Amino acid sequence: MKLYIAEKPSLGRAIADVLPKPHRRGDGCIWVGDGDCVSWCVGHLLEQVEPDVYKPQYKKWAVQDLPIIPEQWQLAPKASSRKQLAVLRKLLKQAQSIVHAGDPDREGQLLVDEVINYLKVSKTKKATVQRLLINDLNPAAVRKALANLRDNRDFIPLSTSALARSRADWLYGINLTRASTLQGRKVGYDGVLSVGRVQTPLLGLVVRRDQAIKDFVSKPFYEVLAHLQLAPATESAATFHAKWQPSEACQPQMDEEGRVLSRALAENVVRRISGQSAEVKAVQHKPGRQAPPLPYSLSALQIDAGKRFAMSAQQVLDGCQSLYEKHKLITYPRSGCRYLPREHHRQAKDVLAAIGDMADKLQGAVKGADCTLKGKAWNDAKVSAHHAIIPTLKTLPAGRLSGSEAKLYELIARRYILQFYPPHTFTTTSIDIAIAGGHFSATAKCVKELGWKAVFGGDGRKNVEQSGAGPEHSTKRTSKAERGNPQSLPPLKVGDILQCLKGECVEKQTQAPSAFTDATLLAAMTGIARFVTDSEVRKVLKESDGLGTEATRAGIIELLFRRNFLQRQGKQIRATAAGCGLINSLPRSTTLPDMTARWESLLNGIVEEQASYADFMGSLIPSLHSLIAESCASLPLALKGVKCAKPTYRKRRKKVAVGGARRKKAAA
Repeated sequence: MKLYIAEKPSLGRAIADVLPKPHRRGDGCIWVGDGDCVSWCVGHLLEQVEPDVYKPQYKKWAVQDLPIIPEQWQLAPKASSRKQLAVLRKLLKQAQSIVHAGDPDREGQLLVDEVINYLKVSKTKKATVQRLLINDLNPAAVRKALANLRDNRDFIPLSTSALARSRADWLYGINLTRASTLQGRKVGYDGVLSVGRVQTPLLGLVVRRDQAIKDFVSKPFYEVLAHLQLAPATESAATFHAKWQPSEACQPQMDEEGRVLSRALAENVVRRISGQSAEVKAVQHKPGRQAPPLPYSLSALQIDAGKRFAMSAQQVLDGCQSLYEKHKLITYPRSGCRYLPREHHRQAKDVLAAIGDMADKLQGAVKGADCTLKGKAWNDAKVSAHHAIIPTLKTLPAGRLSGSEAKLYELIARRYILQFYPPHTFTTTSIDIAIAGGHFSATAKCVKELGWKAVFGGDGRKNVEQSGAGPEHSTKRTSKAERGNPQSLPPLKVGDILQCLKGECVEKQTQAPSAFTDATLLAAMTGIARFVTDSEVRKVLKESDGLGTEATRAGIIELLFRRNFLQRQGKQIRATAAGCGLINSLPRSTTLPDMTARWESLLNGIVEEQASYADFMGSLIPSLHSLIAESCASLPLALKGVKCAKPTYRKRRKKVAVGGARRKKAAA
């Protein structure tokens, strides 16, 4: 008998659906026509044991027991999973061969591997385990995956990397949480101060942003615009404006970002240029080409859905899991990849047809799509275990999707459609102008072909995810010349003489950094390198998944809310008094993403077989000793007088049973 072990029941059913019939449902499994069997986990069936399992004395929290480092790691069945684990134990004894069908990522690899190891499958049988990688639950895709089984031993480095991260998160979280909580009690804080490798730097981002907003003092700065016309000036001649570019001589009256702080200086420039002639010194026409934005990864989708629909990261993940498992309308959603295999391009016409049937709003865009186009999204070298999130060939009758599911499907489908539109092309014209000894510049953009932006009605709405950091400085007031449509420039050449009709001094105000929202906090997690000053650390983080993973980010954000370290103020996310107190009392290194960079570098080295489990754990233990010593060296006075609130739990409109047990792993 061949036993297929899926990560969850929905995947198990999808596998069984394409295997020989008749089927017979058993307890926690499905027997198929040829005598084989499909069973499943329900997320993680096993979990790390509590410290007191290793030593009873650890039940009481005490500084002298830290750090707690198990000599022999132990797993235990989750209370809710014992029944299914017993089913797998029995089936594994009967099976002659095993197919590992965990989700195609690091966590999915470990999830099934740890069950096989825990139930003591023989070395002989383990050596023949095959790996099934499924991104799409529709029958054709599942059959194709079954025809391409791989040796599970090829994925040992992936599993080892996940195991190392799991154990390291336990060590880090258990020990620093106990150290911080015990110190907090000394100043009267009676709650648990949980610390985690990902959650704590994330909280640190919010605390530091809140502090920057609190400390911010707005200041005025000044720009000078020259309103120009071809000479000799006539009423019918086109006008445009150019912006003053201060020289080095103005540096003493400018800030570190190059903004002029002196009104007198700006007004002096206005007086000097008004009514004067001007000469064109340089003209540059630069062609531009903007390719369609890539298909979605989970984080990119969460960011866009947050901006468009004010959906939280968890709401997007739940909706996507429903679209994937319940409706089978999209491919594997917990993907960090934004590229597609070239072979998949052959299905493009059928996928587009399915989109047209599913989304009336997109029928026009589908009709205009050119299936022969194959842009940068189709790149085998960028695709590993799973590809970008895209629609499947499946369709459903109208009205079967909830409002949030329909919105998410439309976002995913539109992004897929864009891959079959040509680039947006334009020409940017830059002109350098001399007026009364001063340097001015003007730019204008002329669209040549709308390309993919035509899908958005020609306005090319904010389609590519934004950075999410929020502008550090922007303006509260703009001039008339800057409002309205972008300006166009008359045809000019070097040596042309212009007339400066008038100068204009524009006063602007710097603004405080924006408070985080769901979308911008997620964007900050994926682009965490922007918040790091060390160039080496920044380089590592740019090449990693960022802070957290596609599968865990939503859960980590929700965890900070449940623990009352974060709170919502409208759409804004702010730190609570407890959250601020925790960050301000911890060793600074624990509140920064730098350690995550070092961890990810070693974990990726394990996957690529350039580092070992021993290398990773060996580097962790010494740092754990020093962090505990630093945490206990001084009292956390920032928490003095802070009241501990009871944990809160956000109600969801509808619970989607899609591996909730696995999401709880995000607590690390």
